[in-house]
Amino acid sequence: MKSIPHIDMSLYDADFEAFANLVGEGYESNGFVALTQHGVDQQLIDEALDTCRELFALPEQVKKQYHIPGGGGARGYTPFGTEIAKDAKHVDLKEFWHVGREIEGEAPYPQLTPNVWPQELPSFKDKILQLYRSLDALGLRVLEALAVYLQQPRDYFNDKVNLGNSILRPLHYPPIIDEGTPSVRAGAHEDINVLTLLVGSREPGLEVLAKDGSWIPVTIIEGAIICNVGDMLQRLTNGVLPSTTHRVVNPPAPYSAKSRYSIPFFLHFNPDVMIEPLASCISDDNPKRWEAITADDYLMERLREIGLVK
Repeated sequence: MKSIPHIDMSLYDADFEAFANLVGEGYESNGFVALTQHGVDQQLIDEALDTCRELFALPEQVKKQYHIPGGGGARGYTPFGTEIAKDAKHVDLKEFWHVGREIEGEAPYPQLTPNVWPQELPSFKDKILQLYRSLDALGLRVLEALAVYLQQPRDYFNDKVNLGNSILRPLHYPPIIDEGTPSVRAGAHEDINVLTLLVGSREPGLEVLAKDGSWIPVTIIEGAIICNVGDMLQRLTNGVLPSTTHRVVNPPAPYSAKSRYSIPFFLHFNPDVMIEPLASCISDDNPKRWEAITADDYLMERLREIGLVK
C-alpha cells in the first residue's frame, strides 16, 4: 500500500452498486479510504477550522472553565496532556473540545448530554453544528454502501446510528518545543467507534500502519475527507473490515514549530445497539471472534483504557 484508496462520492448517485463495492473493498484491504466529491462544502470546512484556531487561542484559564471534571471528556474542553493511547507510556501532545448531538427536548438516552459552548466565541456553535450535521449525513451514505457490501438491507444502519452519541472533536496539536520529547501528537491507536471522518489537517503527520508493518504517510488531497473503520464496525463485521492502527507523528522542522489543527467526526451506534458479528461475516475460515456487547458498554470499557474515564 503506497497510499489509501480514493473514492469518488458522486458514484453514490450515479452507480450505487459500484460505489458499494469500491467502499467495501477499500475498507477490507486498508480500513482507510479518502472520499472525494463528498458534497461537504469546502467553505464550511475552512470556516470550521478557522473558528477552531480562535477557540484554542483563548487563554488557558478561559478554556478550563469549560472542562467538566469527571465527565470523561464527553462534552466541552479537555486540556493538553490528558489522553493517552491504549498501552502507551506517554500522554498525547494535544488538547481538544467535544461536541455531541444536539437534542431538542428530552434526550432519548442519558449519554446524550447537553453541549458546552464557549461564550467568548459565538461563531463556534453555528459553524461546528453545521459541520456536525454534514459529516453525520456523509457517514450514513458510507454506511449504506457498507450495508449492501455486507449483504444487509441498504438501510440496515439507519436506525442504529440516528441517535448515536457521535462526537465532533476539534483538535489542536501545539508547536513542539522540546524536540527530544518521548511523547507524540497522537500515539499509535485504533478508533473505538463505527466510522471516523477527518477534515483538515493542512499539516503533515497522520500515518497508517500497513499490513507489512510499514507506516504510510497519509497525504490529504485538497478537498478530500479521510474516512476509516473503527473498532465497533470491526467487531460487527467479525474482523472483515479492519480497524487500522494509525498515529500522528511529530513532524520535522519547520512543521514542528507550527500548530496542527484537525476535526475528526467519530460516528457512534445508538447506545443500546447490540454489537454482535453479522452472520454474513462468519465462516469456517473466519469463525466468530467476539461475543455480543452493547455499544455503550463497549465504549465505557475503552474510555477507561485511554484514561478519559477513571
